[in-house]
Amino acid sequence: MPEIRLRGAAAGGIALAALPPLALYVHVPWCVRKCPYCDFNSHEARGAIPEEQFLSALERDMEAALPLVWGRKVYTVFFGGGTPSLLSARAVEGILSAVRARFQLDPAAEITLEANPGTAEAQKFAGYRAAGVNRLSLGIQSFDPRCLRALGRIHDGREALAAVEMARRHFDNFNLDLMHGLPGQTAAEAESDIARALAFDPTHLSAYQLTLEPNTAFHRAPPALPAEAALAEIEAAFQERLASRGYRRYETSAYARAGSECRHNLNYWRFGDYLGVGPEAHSKLSFPDRVLRQARPKHPREYLARAGSGNPVQSEQEVAAADLPFEFMMNALRLTEGFPAALFEERTGLPITVARGPLDSAAEKGLIERDGLRIAPTELGRRFLNDLLQLFLRS
Repeated sequence: MPEIRLRGAAAGGIALAALPPLALYVHVPWCVRKCPYCDFNSHEARGAIPEEQFLSALERDMEAALPLVWGRKVYTVFFGGGTPSLLSARAVEGILSAVRARFQLDPAAEITLEANPGTAEAQKFAGYRAAGVNRLSLGIQSFDPRCLRALGRIHDGREALAAVEMARRHFDNFNLDLMHGLPGQTAAEAESDIARALAFDPTHLSAYQLTLEPNTAFHRAPPALPAEAALAEIEAAFQERLASRGYRRYETSAYARAGSECRHNLNYWRFGDYLGVGPEAHSKLSFPDRVLRQARPKHPREYLARAGSGNPVQSEQEVAAADLPFEFMMNALRLTEGFPAALFEERTGLPITVARGPLDSAAEKGLIERDGLRIAPTELGRRFLNDLLQLFLRS
């Protein structure tokens, strides 16, 4: 495996000429029921969600982080989960007010909230929009009742259709999450899901293949999934249909109309900075001479206690300079268009030459293409992304 070599000043650290854009992620850990495929930090709500305590904890969390991001503008906010749409519109408004009171929130900030059709209410959606949310992401997964039951979702096809209609009524910019390769799903059923989604003319679509992740119910008791050939047929049909409707595949699982790409996620993939607040939220924060990663406690009770006492960070570590090439490529090579070669040094503080060995090897294997100005994965590289990324791991 080609070795990442650091020479000269880079061997002792990094030197960033400017700090990357900063995003804010708010993790809402509660859900109605844990889905059998879900490996995110989500916990079934038992009784009412402690909104006031959660808001207070988030405020203390943000205040504790202020010295690390002082003077920096926040360009995007993302409410993820769990199921953020379990929060009342009043709670979301309170969180966004707390953000505005503590950070320099860009007036044109993209503010996204994830919603589950099973918790969708027209009044809530209107309230979220009034609170300042300007982008909604709906976890549809499928419109097919049988597939939804197989996934353990709490909504049915009728509720999915009603939720999308509500989203379209209140938001100009909305995403629909769809999954394919579901238990017993045929190519025709998967294509039907895409057709139904496109009938609502969303600005953005996320199309994920179901994978069996460790520590999930599906991993412990795997369902029967479509064969590889069927999955390839579904993938090809998705790409063809979406392209014909003007959606560009700009990331492994993301499609958007021009100008409607998710700015928050693009910041991740371009190795930007993000402050994460909430249970098990992670942060990546850059300084002129180092890159810092933090994590909050996983369980809501522990997070509420620690954040409430002003000590929200459970772990913190500086990223070793030799690990930065892999961390950068792990994100940037997910982008269909790749990245400008100059972005590597801009975001890591290291010259692109430190990754010359892995880049040469990737080019020889036909996994990337490069022209001196831009580096991008080939179709083969996108299909075998894990193999491509392995080249950048330290020996």
